[in-house]
This record gives sequence, C-alpha cells and structure tokens, in this order.
Amino acid sequence: MKKLSRLVLCTFAVTCLVMGGLGVGTAVAASPLATAADSKANEPNNQGIEAYTGEDMEKAHGSFTQAVEADPASAEAHYNLALVLDKMGQHKEAALEFKKAQDLGKDNPDIQNSEILKGHVGMLE
Repeated sequence: MKKLSRLVLCTFAVTCLVMGGLGVGTAVAASPLATAADSKANEPNNQGIEAYTGEDMEKAHGSFTQAVEADPASAEAHYNLALVLDKMGQHKEAALEFKKAQDLGKDNPDIQNSEILKGHVGMLE
C-alpha cells in the first residue's frame, strides 16, 4: 500500500511539474499562424504575431483576443490565442482555445499536426 501511495504521489508530482511548471508543449517551439488575408482578424492577428515574436505576451494576448472577436471562425486566431495563453501559464484556457482551433481548422495541417495543440486537447479528454 505504501509503494502504491508513493507511486501515485510521484506520478502526480511529475504531472504537476510538466503541466504547471514547465508548460504543456513548451519543449516544442510553436509559432503563431497567419490568418487569411481577407479575414477581419488579419490586422490584429498580424499585430499579435509581431508582439509574440517580440516576447510581449500581454500585447500579443490583447491582439489575438481582438482577432478572435473580429473573426470567431478563424482557426488560426484561436490557435494563436491558445499559444499565448500557454506562454502565460493559463493552460486550461489554452486547451479550450486549441480545441476551438482544432474544430475550426480541419483543413489546416499546421493546426491538426500541432504537438502543443494535441497535448492541450488531450487534457480536456
């Protein structure tokens, strides 16, 4: 019984470190995606990519949020918002945005094959 308790505790500790301390998917560098040029999300998304690249996560968060609001059907905008939420340590929120991106971006292999997306969506199941 003691061995089982230790095993459960160790598994829990490792999970907490990976999910919370290190961030889900941070080992794989994911980059924000461009939206369609005719999307209403295009301008704020481009601003978000610039901020994300410059490591300004607060500004990137604001821009990607605007992109999602401008075009709620943009899988790329949801994906990018999820990336910044992950960087900010908001993994549950990131998982929900990744799931939206996955559902909306069925034809986008960059989204469908994303390891960080798969890791987060797996948390929801």
